[in-house]
Amino acid sequence: MLAALQARLGSASIEIEDESRLHAGHAGAPQGGESHYRVKIESTAFRGLSRIERHQLVHEILKAELAGGVHALALELSVPAPDPGAATNP
Repeated sequence: MLAALQARLGSASIEIEDESRLHAGHAGAPQGGESHYRVKIESTAFRGLSRIERHQLVHEILKAELAGGVHALALELSVPAPDPGAATNP
């Protein structure tokens, strides 16, 4: 999952947390595997994209993983804040 995201999003800040243990025994959750993830990404690739478009992009990147046993994916997607020290008029 991390490799696929890094390949498409470059220098993004990416955190992936396996939350499968929190969902053991829930309906639809596979036994003994990694199935539930929380993914936090901060990337300039999201600039100009709506929240829905950001989610669509990540789902497209992770298409293979989502088809292969990931049951739930919680996404927190953001754009880096502008550097307050950067000159706006060079």
